Amino acid sequence: MQTISDLVLDKLNTLLVVVNNKGEVEYISNSAKTLLGFEPEQLLGNNWWIIPRQNIDEGQAIKEKILSMMLHDSYRVDQGFEHALKTSKGLVKWFKWSSAMMHEDKLIGIGIDITEKKRSEQRTLEINRTLTAKNKEITDSINYAQKIQQAILPSDTFLKTNFKDGFVLYLPKDIVSGDYYFFYENEETKYVAAIDCTGHGVPGAMMSVIANSLLKEVFYNKELKKPNEILYALDELLFDSLNKNNLDEIRYDGMDISLCAVNKKTNVLEFAGAMRPLFLVRNNELIEIKGSKYPLGYYFAEKDFVLNTVQLQEGDRLYLTTDGYADQFGGNNNKKLNRKAFKELLLSLEGMDADEQNSFLDYALRNWKQDEEQTDDVLIIGFFI
Repeated sequence: MQTISDLVLDKLNTLLVVVNNKGEVEYISNSAKTLLGFEPEQLLGNNWWIIPRQNIDEGQAIKEKILSMMLHDSYRVDQGFEHALKTSKGLVKWFKWSSAMMHEDKLIGIGIDITEKKRSEQRTLEINRTLTAKNKEITDSINYAQKIQQAILPSDTFLKTNFKDGFVLYLPKDIVSGDYYFFYENEETKYVAAIDCTGHGVPGAMMSVIANSLLKEVFYNKELKKPNEILYALDELLFDSLNKNNLDEIRYDGMDISLCAVNKKTNVLEFAGAMRPLFLVRNNELIEIKGSKYPLGYYFAEKDFVLNTVQLQEGDRLYLTTDGYADQFGGNNNKKLNRKAFKELLLSLEGMDADEQNSFLDYALRNWKQDEEQTDDVLIIGFFI
């Protein structure tokens, strides 16, 4: 008949082991039958270090560790000793041991079965390893996508060679961006466009690839010239592209755009925007030419893209931008930078060349957001007359 102590040890999944100062096991609780499948008598003496071990060397190493602990007078209690034991069926069980010295230089060890805990930890480690590998695989793919996206972006040397000076501040929120810019010229006109696609990261980047394709279709094949005509064509092409295979449910993905066309001979600027403005700085005064209040791609019964015309003067500075810069959270109260502060920054750039303006705007944004996460993709195009 089991004693009360045996019943308690069985219920608690606990082994009780007594070791003398020669390293011989003098006592093992009856719970060894339930937990390991061995009769206690089978494991007495030196058998404890051999039978339930993975191999002889492993058992000997643990025995030497126990004897070393017993020889040090300063040692009294050890709470963190974990190791595995082999059952009679060849299975592995893990135990966590607490131990203390008894009278007559004997050590009593109490081992709690933590096999399920160990298995759970192992499953967690395996899941983490899998997630880490998947994350690396995804990140590597996105990094490669970044190279593809950068390859389709035009060089900012277009601005420096076709205007007095110019720059592009381009800061994706994630590795790839939903912001996109496009430059083009023909015999008569120079075109500069800033595009903000729905979303950021991979979805936004996919939209930017579509934007690149549609802009080339409009400029190279349709040969449209007026910015407002170009916006009408882009709007139709984008809506058709996103919904041609899904007529039952309209997709509301799209893009905002600001598009400038500058005549090479007359310096007359024509501008049309979809949700995005043009900022003109002249004689230290900022003039905002607003775009129409219609995005490209979204479904509306009628859209009106207004054509604005401006005679440019020497010294004019022009800026196209997406909304990411002004919408960045930061500052002492973690609020948006806002459009007013952004306009003040543009005015403060007086006297700087293009590279200095680029660096200053980059610094000002980072100084504003500090440790806050970047809110959105950022794009600013500046070009000077």
